[in-house]
Amino acid sequence: MYSRVELFERIRRDRRENPLVSQRELMKRHHVTRTTVLKALAAAQPPPRRRPQRSRPRVLEPVAQFVDEMLRQDLTAPRKQKHTVERICQRLAREHGFAGASYSAVRDYVAKRRKEIRAEVRDRAKHLDGNVPQIHLPGQEAEVDFHEVAVSVAGQLMDCWLFTLRLSFSAKAVHRVYASCGQEAFMEGHAEAFRVLGGVPSKHIRYDNLKPAVKQVLFGRGRSESQRWVAFRSHYGATPFYCLVGQEGAHEKGGVEHEGGWFRRNYLVPVVETESLMALNERLAVIDAELDGRHVHGDKASIGEKFAVEAPLLQPLPDDEFETGTILNPLVRNNSRVVVRQCYYSVPARFIGRTIRVVLRANEVFAYDGRHIVARHPRITARYDWKDELDHFLEILKIKPGALAGSTALAQARAQGKFTPAHDAFWAMAKKNIGDAEGTRALIDVLLLHRTLPFDAVVAGITAAVKMATATPDLVAIEARKAAETTPGQPAEPALEPAADQPDQFGDAIASQHDDDDGWDRDEYAAVGRSPRRGADVISLDERRALMRVEHQPPPLSIYDQLLRRNNTKGTA
Repeated sequence: MYSRVELFERIRRDRRENPLVSQRELMKRHHVTRTTVLKALAAAQPPPRRRPQRSRPRVLEPVAQFVDEMLRQDLTAPRKQKHTVERICQRLAREHGFAGASYSAVRDYVAKRRKEIRAEVRDRAKHLDGNVPQIHLPGQEAEVDFHEVAVSVAGQLMDCWLFTLRLSFSAKAVHRVYASCGQEAFMEGHAEAFRVLGGVPSKHIRYDNLKPAVKQVLFGRGRSESQRWVAFRSHYGATPFYCLVGQEGAHEKGGVEHEGGWFRRNYLVPVVETESLMALNERLAVIDAELDGRHVHGDKASIGEKFAVEAPLLQPLPDDEFETGTILNPLVRNNSRVVVRQCYYSVPARFIGRTIRVVLRANEVFAYDGRHIVARHPRITARYDWKDELDHFLEILKIKPGALAGSTALAQARAQGKFTPAHDAFWAMAKKNIGDAEGTRALIDVLLLHRTLPFDAVVAGITAAVKMATATPDLVAIEARKAAETTPGQPAEPALEPAADQPDQFGDAIASQHDDDDGWDRDEYAAVGRSPRRGADVISLDERRALMRVEHQPPPLSIYDQLLRRNNTKGTA
């Protein structure tokens, strides 16, 4: 008996292998209704049931592998020192904390498995161990595996995993590095490899008994698979081939075993330094493309030449993509954090007390409010570790400014270079001028500017405010907007200067305009190092102080005499 996801996969595989098979024939083969056939052909993931019926697992499934190991030890143990059923029950309870099975259940299982294990050993003894060279047809087979690798990410050494998918015929491989070897990385690596290759191997893909795909190893090559993995491979039309357990299984996919180690030695030694795993994977994509000119084991044709033959024979990709991330709905705690796989990630404070949607990807974590991303963090794998964004706590810190100095978000912002020495200088000056609480609130108002203005522009505004010894967020905003509008390497507004062989007509007109507006002439503008311009002018505090130091000349009284003469003329008329 198999699950609904596996049923859908079997129906889709039958239609894929024989496109002319009718719906009626599929109904007869799988003993289902026409509605079930239509749903399976439309999507790999079955629609959720209103009342799911979960079958209870066998009692001994959690410890079956331990019982099998005891029985294998008995094959070489002395005749009077083998495990009895009572001794097996005692070891399960003492060493594995398992007491959920009765004596009769263990007895029946041992009676059956002891014979099967003896038969396996006898069958192996009839054959010699060795490797037989194989021929792989183009477009049919591939191999997948993970390899451990150390990477320096933003100056911090991380234990990561190198995902490798290698085509058996052409040796074309796709390499990507992920923070973990969990199911998200396993499926995301497949999706990325299929996208790069432009198709899916039509026969099968060889695997170890990886936990993202296999829940339990059964007898022989039988496997109990993860339901999300079944839906994923059903979506892409991929067929798995699970290798034997242990060293014997490693020989069944020796191509990818060698490929992963060779790539790690040649391109990840010494330890690679990168700003992020995303940037590293972009570099690996370039390396994979360059390896098309490589010749494997003296082969006359290169990888790229053989892949050109293999690519048209791959199974085409589906039209839509599969969501490889795990969708969670955690509650935002009072500290503005959500807990995802025993790790803590900050989200904006306005979501405290609400349940939000989180998508856990291989290397990143996204928090959504509807369709909008409200938080994005690199994924962390160490339990109880945290990632905080200072911007997420500003509304709380506005009310509790004393909490800023010792906050984890501030420490992380300093480590990432988002809280610069200019911020510290402004903070110290603000606390000195207007007190600790109000000075911290002024700093928070400045940090809020990062939401609407470029980072470098805000830092330039902070630097200008510190230079003027004024802890005013409005001044920082003015200077930041000026810096944002200024093209790098050019002045904010170029001064009007006439050509050497032309009269200064524009300059005279501008000077006369300013003379009429504020009583300033061109010499007074030149005294403070500014050029006369038409219209409103935003100036810095240093320029304003320089303007105030210039002696202001009162307007001439002859202007008022003209007004008096004009009034007298009208009265006479």
